[in-house]
Amino acid sequence: MKHRLRRWARGVAAASLLPLSVQPAAANEQPLPTFGGPGGGLISEQQELEIGQQVLRSLRRSAPQIRDPLTTDYVYTLMHRLLPSVPLRDRDLTVILIDSPNLNAFAVPGNVVGINGGLFLSSTSEQQFASVMAHELAHLSQRHFARRLEQQESAAPMALAGMIAGIVLSAVTKSDIGVAAIAGTQALSIQNMLQYSRAHEQEADRIGMQIMADAGLDPRGMPAMFEQMMEQNRLQGNYVPEYLSTHPLTQSRVADTWARVEQYPDNEIPDSLEYHLVRARMQAHYTVPPATAVGKFLELRQRPEGEHNPAIRYGLAVAYLADQQPEPAAKELKGLLSEHPGRITFQVTLAQALLKTGQPQEANALMQQALKRNPDNYPITDMLAQTELASGDANAAAAALKTLTRQFPEREQLWLRLAEAEGQARNIVGVHRARAEYEILMGDLQAARRQLLEAQDKVAPGSPVHQTVTERLHAVSNALSRQR
Repeated sequence: MKHRLRRWARGVAAASLLPLSVQPAAANEQPLPTFGGPGGGLISEQQELEIGQQVLRSLRRSAPQIRDPLTTDYVYTLMHRLLPSVPLRDRDLTVILIDSPNLNAFAVPGNVVGINGGLFLSSTSEQQFASVMAHELAHLSQRHFARRLEQQESAAPMALAGMIAGIVLSAVTKSDIGVAAIAGTQALSIQNMLQYSRAHEQEADRIGMQIMADAGLDPRGMPAMFEQMMEQNRLQGNYVPEYLSTHPLTQSRVADTWARVEQYPDNEIPDSLEYHLVRARMQAHYTVPPATAVGKFLELRQRPEGEHNPAIRYGLAVAYLADQQPEPAAKELKGLLSEHPGRITFQVTLAQALLKTGQPQEANALMQQALKRNPDNYPITDMLAQTELASGDANAAAAALKTLTRQFPEREQLWLRLAEAEGQARNIVGVHRARAEYEILMGDLQAARRQLLEAQDKVAPGSPVHQTVTERLHAVSNALSRQR
């Protein structure tokens, strides 16, 4: 059975995968690699990476994502704080944020971690939020997914593609619906694969708490988060949050984590302000209609502690923006900036408000100044591109977006926005090249090839751009040949 599963893994991977780390033609290009490599156990690390890439493409095509740069930047910053303490050989990790208010997080082979926006709603502290991330990183470091596959060796064979589909569907729906959508006898096997064993959960708890302690965070956030989950589960009655369906949680496990955490010093570690700002942003995002969010934050703002709580005031500003009230949002944000000069989150959100009040030049000047103080900052550069487009300078917008695609070539929405900016700048070759990179990330190599052929046809033969496009086209064509 091991040999058969290896053949399935290689067959599925070779049929449809392109690596996320492939750089765009505008950067220092590396050829698209041929898959394969050394085995290792029932499922090798190389095969895990290939699975991860297919999961990412499926999520890009199927799952609603949080594309907000401020939220994304916070999560990646926290992840990079944790990563040095994670016992992973390969720390090239991808986080995907699912736009859902439900509590869920997951880790899949290939160093992919998924987090629902609802985790911000369910956690009341940064320590609790970080504990879930640390727990998922621990699962990755111990290769629990591959170990579960080893344990399932005596069960009915399970095609790797079906397993991936189950993971993807469980990430975007309730897990029972995700499993039921997969025909045949694979469903039970996939359900078993998605549900970690008690031993694996305890191991991830232990390693996750150590990761937190080594990263300068409070491991007590983990049992506190577990208690929060159990309380929410009790309040929700028969509905079991998806996270608890795949990460079984019992009172004894909570007690075990409280006992384990006693080995760590009882140091009170304060949350960062940024966590509470992003949490308020997510609270406003998931409260509908927006007028309800305005009312809730106004009520909090009017309490004695609300006047001096920047997260509450910021949440009110974000709610105003969602409710199409940019003027009071800008007023609130200017007040926050006077008390917190240079705070990137306030600056970027104020630029958003200025755009909505018809002041693109003022928004652009604000972002230009902010970028000088914070070179290459993702949220600032992203908002700068928006202000450049609103100001009528599509070339400058495209330049800003090119900077971002070099920094984050795996973020497909940046390539779409670059294509739009290049179109407004009348750079048709740039449009085709950006669209090609988007199609590669989405897994449509035929569409990518068509875009590159269009680009090749529109540049002078022998020019540097023609050579770059031709090399990229050759790499995509080779990948297509391997699919056949």
